[in-house]
Amino acid sequence: MRHVLAGLTFAVTALSAGFYSPSTRADEPVINLYSARHYPTDEALYSDFTKATGIKINRVDSDDAGIIARLKAEGSASPADVILLVDASRLWRGEADGMFLPIKSAALEAIVPAQLRAKPTDDGATAWFGLSTRARVIVYDKQKIKREDVDTYEELGDPKNKGQLCIRSGSHPYNLSLFGAIVEHLGPAATETWLKGMVDNMARAPKGGDTDQIKAVASGECGIAVTNTYYLARLMRSTNAADKTVVDRIAVVFPNQQSWGTHVNIAGGAVARYSKNQANAVRFLEYLAGPDAQNHFANGNNEWPVNKLVKLDNPALKAMTGGTFKSELLPISAVGMNQIKVQQMLDRVGFK
Repeated sequence: MRHVLAGLTFAVTALSAGFYSPSTRADEPVINLYSARHYPTDEALYSDFTKATGIKINRVDSDDAGIIARLKAEGSASPADVILLVDASRLWRGEADGMFLPIKSAALEAIVPAQLRAKPTDDGATAWFGLSTRARVIVYDKQKIKREDVDTYEELGDPKNKGQLCIRSGSHPYNLSLFGAIVEHLGPAATETWLKGMVDNMARAPKGGDTDQIKAVASGECGIAVTNTYYLARLMRSTNAADKTVVDRIAVVFPNQQSWGTHVNIAGGAVARYSKNQANAVRFLEYLAGPDAQNHFANGNNEWPVNKLVKLDNPALKAMTGGTFKSELLPISAVGMNQIKVQQMLDRVGFK
C-alpha cells in the first residue's frame, strides 16, 4: 500500500507543476486540458485548434490514473476544463466519481455512436464521448500456430493453447475493459473459467506492455499474444530493420468475426465538472470529433476514427483488415461497470 500511495502522490505532484502558461492574458480565451494522450503527433491537433479558433490550450500530460488522482485532490478548486483519457474503464470511473460535467452537443451526438459514449442522464446530457478506438486483437506465430486455433477470444483459455500465451497484467485497464466485455457476452461464471484457462495457458508470467507481447511472439517465447491495434500498426509502419523482422514473423486476427465481433477500447473526452470555460471546452471536443482531427487520429496515430465520414488511408490498419472489421456493439459504459467484478475474478484465479 505504501508503494501505491507513493506513486499516487507523484502523479498528483507532477501534474501540479507548471500548469499555466505565463503568456496567457486574463482576457484571452483558453481551455485547461488534462490529457492522458502522450503522442507527439497530437501537437498538431492543439496548434491547429488554436489557429482556427483563437482559443489557447494550457495542457498537462499524465497517465489516466494520475489525472483521476489530481481531479480528486483538487475537487471544486480544479482549473481543468477538458479531460482526455485513453481507456473505457477510466472514463467510466471518472463519470462514476462525479468528475465530469454532462453536456448536450448535437454535433457530438450525431458523430459518436451511442455505444461509444456515456449513457445519457435523465435530461439527455452525456458525461463523456469516445473520440477514437483501438481494437484488441490476437497476434500469433505463423510458424507454430494455426489461425483457426486463435480466431476467438474464448480460445485464449482453451487447453489446446497451453503454454502459448503472452499477455500484459490482467489488471491493466486495456485488459480490464476486454474482460469486462467478455462478462457481458459469456456471463460471470463462464468468464471466470475462461480467465483461469488463460492463466493455465501462459508461457510466462504477465509483464511488459503490448509491444513487448508482440515481440515475445516474434522471438518464439510464446505462440500467441493480445495487443491493441495501434501498437501493432506502429511496428508495421516502422522503418527499423528489427521491427520489420518482428512483423514478418507474426500474423494478426480480429477475434470473433463470426459471433459478437472484436472488442474495441476507446480514447475519449469529457468536460471537467468544475470547468470555468465550458463553451470553449465543448467546442474543443466537437473539434476532436470533426474530420480534421479524426483524420489525424486515424492516419497519424494509428487509431480507428469514430467519425464514419473520415477516409482511412492508414496503410497498416488497411493491411490488417482491408479497412473494416466487425466490432462488438456493447455499450462501453456497461463494460466499465464490470471492472470491479473482473478484478475480483483475477484475484481468485491468480491472474497477476
